[in-house]
Amino acid sequence: MTAALSIHDLSLSYNTPRGPHPVVQGFQLSVKMGGIASLLGASGCGKTSVLRAIAGFEPVQGGEIRLGETVLSSPTVHLPPEQRRVGMMFQEYGLFPHLNVTQNVVFGLRRLPREAQQQRCDQLLALVGLKDAGKKFPHELSGGQQQRVALARALAPSPALLLLDEPFSNLDAATRDRLTVEVRDILKQTGQTAVLVTHNEAEARTMADSMVMMRPLVVGE
Repeated sequence: MTAALSIHDLSLSYNTPRGPHPVVQGFQLSVKMGGIASLLGASGCGKTSVLRAIAGFEPVQGGEIRLGETVLSSPTVHLPPEQRRVGMMFQEYGLFPHLNVTQNVVFGLRRLPREAQQQRCDQLLALVGLKDAGKKFPHELSGGQQQRVALARALAPSPALLLLDEPFSNLDAATRDRLTVEVRDILKQTGQTAVLVTHNEAEARTMADSMVMMRPLVVGE
């Protein structure tokens, strides 16, 4: 079966006044349909750079990123982020403070008829345990509830792949532990393919079906 996400021999670097600075070299990853993979490592190991490259926010210097049969990135191919069918969930939640929960969730569904938007929103808010919170604003919710809304919004357009960048790091330990299990259950219930970036090994083991340990690149190794 073709992997949902396949990364082969990926190389990434940043431009500096002294020239290109490599951050990732020869990176490999394969995630099956409906699987959850975790990129685990300390700050500076390149895991967020890999996530940004998958999303289309960073160019690729070598290798290939493929979603199903579609090449997203290579040294000669760069599909724009909005065409990748990739959703993202961030540690900062990224909710619009001036919009209520329903308006936040349907933000990426503006091309759908209003009735279809509401139906999808109701479905997702029930899924994340916030079915009665549609009219509330982000400041009226706890951190855990805001992260649930962020998950609902990320799932709303039915992305082929969901990227989670340290999504629980701003939460207290008890909320983080509970939400880690609950988010995994939601992703499995929906069959959502996902990649999680974290520095927390317990979080990675709870959430993911497979883990990739990353460490800072030492040039010349």
